[in-house]
Amino acid sequence: MKLSEHFTREEFACKCNCGMDTVDARLITVLEDVRNYFNQPVTITSGNRCVAHNRLVGGENFSKHLVSRAADIKVRDVHPDDVYAYLDMKYDDLGLGLYSGWVHVDTREQKARWG
Repeated sequence: MKLSEHFTREEFACKCNCGMDTVDARLITVLEDVRNYFNQPVTITSGNRCVAHNRLVGGENFSKHLVSRAADIKVRDVHPDDVYAYLDMKYDDLGLGLYSGWVHVDTREQKARWG
């Protein structure tokens, strides 16, 4: 099911196939912005996570992935440092984590940065 011009609900589904696939509307807006800014496809490497899958992958107990408000992303041909820098500059109220191969972005209620 198409959520926006470039994203489908299936891309955000929990990887364990439990059926958890809801997505925060603001997260979609932010990811569309990233897609349009870099003019490159955005891959969701992790979206929703049920409690069991979150535990399996070593996620935090209060992860925003558990409440459909987070995505780990890769942008084709763009270094994660550049994706992180763009999001950090443009959005003062997101959770952002920089990792060696991807960027975590979430729509929490206050600014948070790590990595």
